[in-house]
Amino acid sequence: MVMSMIKVKICGLSRMCDIDTVNREHPEYAGFVFAPSQRKVTPRTASELREGLRSDITAVGVFVNEPIDNIITLLHNGVIDAVQLHGSETENYIETLKRITDAPIIRSAAVSDRDDIEKIRTSPADYLLLEGRIRGKGFEWKLAEDIGRRYFLAGGLSPDNVTEAVRITRPYAVDVSGGVETDGQKDAEKIREFVRRARDA
Repeated sequence: MVMSMIKVKICGLSRMCDIDTVNREHPEYAGFVFAPSQRKVTPRTASELREGLRSDITAVGVFVNEPIDNIITLLHNGVIDAVQLHGSETENYIETLKRITDAPIIRSAAVSDRDDIEKIRTSPADYLLLEGRIRGKGFEWKLAEDIGRRYFLAGGLSPDNVTEAVRITRPYAVDVSGGVETDGQKDAEKIREFVRRARDA
């Protein structure tokens, strides 16, 4: 079986120099966080960053229990291309979004055992995102084997472990934020190494 190239998402972009780095390293996805976080950006800042982002990189908006109208506004204004949900959004919420827009929807799941994956496996979202129960931390990767869905692997990833993570789980994509930072800011060299090692895995 021929494996397709792993896709990469660099999340939590907040500065134009981050955009410059992402444009140079060319991951498939770039994330803007609109939920409470040290990496949160305003719609205005996200719009400015998006203007500098390569058009062939998918801009993903990260939300927690956001009113649907706010998400639709960002989509219609071209600030984001895809939606990532990290709150208690219900299946009805996701189905409502899908009726309004054809933008891809990514649904996160906090994983501590296989049951956590089974609970989310039938979500109407286009993709799942699997991460540890503590934000930014990982989980036992073997739990994600053969789940029958395309998913983003997240939580605790860095240039040091992404090769092993990809080889064990074979995800659709890997998603990183803090693992490519130094002193709370995106680190261009770490981003370069993360993208390279993910694709070489």
